[in-house]
Amino acid sequence: MNKNPIQTHSRALSLKTRLAISVLGKLIRTSRIERKMTTTELAERAGISRDMLYRVEKGDPRCGIGVVFEVATIVGVTLLEPEESALRRLDCTVTDRLALLPKSVRHTPDEVYDDF
Repeated sequence: MNKNPIQTHSRALSLKTRLAISVLGKLIRTSRIERKMTTTELAERAGISRDMLYRVEKGDPRCGIGVVFEVATIVGVTLLEPEESALRRLDCTVTDRLALLPKSVRHTPDEVYDDF
């Protein structure tokens, strides 16, 4: 019987994925303890059950990504920290693409050909 909570589901995950999930769960738990938050407090703040929080901290891959990200954010675990230049490039790309769109769209009715 497999006692590893990371491998209790039917879909196979790569070793890198399993390790990343496990590390993220441990970071969340460590940050919660450093902030002196109880599991009850964090679960209530995240709007989840204590059982779900336990699964997140154990690195259960069946937890929804939104739940995991919300819990991580609450305890201060930085998930994504895009560089300022990347944000500027993204903004520029979106602006450039929007500039290509027409200012307005008018639907012209089809002409009716009724000359028999």
